[in-house]
Amino acid sequence: MRKIYLILPILAGIMFGSSGIFVRTLTQNGIDQTTLLFLRFSIAIIPILIAILLTDRRLFRIDLSDLPLFLVCAACIIGLNLCYNESMNTVSLSLAAVLLSLAPIYVLVIAYFLFKERITFKKLICMTLAIFGCILMTGVLETPFKSIPIFGILSGIGAGLFWAFYLMASKKSIERGNNTYTILIYSIIFITIALIPFTDFRQISSFISIDPILTILFLILHSTFSFALPYILSTLSLNHMDSGISSILLSGAEPLAALIFGLAIYSEIPTILMFSGFVLTLIAMMMLSLKTTE
Repeated sequence: MRKIYLILPILAGIMFGSSGIFVRTLTQNGIDQTTLLFLRFSIAIIPILIAILLTDRRLFRIDLSDLPLFLVCAACIIGLNLCYNESMNTVSLSLAAVLLSLAPIYVLVIAYFLFKERITFKKLICMTLAIFGCILMTGVLETPFKSIPIFGILSGIGAGLFWAFYLMASKKSIERGNNTYTILIYSIIFITIALIPFTDFRQISSFISIDPILTILFLILHSTFSFALPYILSTLSLNHMDSGISSILLSGAEPLAALIFGLAIYSEIPTILMFSGFVLTLIAMMMLSLKTTE
């Protein structure tokens, strides 16, 4: 494996970590959640279509029996994005990213109850450390409970749960012979169509009227850099490295990028305990990503 390919999941993680900047900016300019998602997914169709055309046009072919799984994936993506956007608007970007990164823990727990898959002692230790790290990051040990944004934390947990179900549904679809690009393109097409009745196009026109060139460029960057391109890069990385290595690099880069963006742009300065919780969770989740591939 060429070391140059290691940068792909890292770049994907950094791009995913930047999504809070776009979400907060759009929200502050009067774009509601469903309209925001419509903008994200409708524009993302174009770069993903280009990626498929450059890769293999046969990826457009599907079996009608696969549609239910695609619909499940689409529903999970909607739930994930709604919860994650709400979390990023309510808590620090780093905490929102870390709560999302707990998805592998949920996968392990769900698989244990549904499929009787064994949870090893090492995995249990990693899960415990990650959860404890998240508790430290919430600030519950340093601030009054009533001042903690519970809804934002629950939204972040919900995002992680939807991400876990998406991972399981997409894995099942891949086992049936579908490519990641195929799953993604049909999922976001279904999402875009489903969101049309709930989209406020007056909000979009009002936002664009602020400065047509800059706002349209911003919308393209939002969709491309916080959704389409990270998925494309992470998918490409799987062609050149083990999925465990890709997962570790991605899971480490995203929360770290969110922490840096939150610090640099929104002055979200964590306390020593919160930062310790961030590092602890990051290490635990990277170890868990490694263990789950053994």
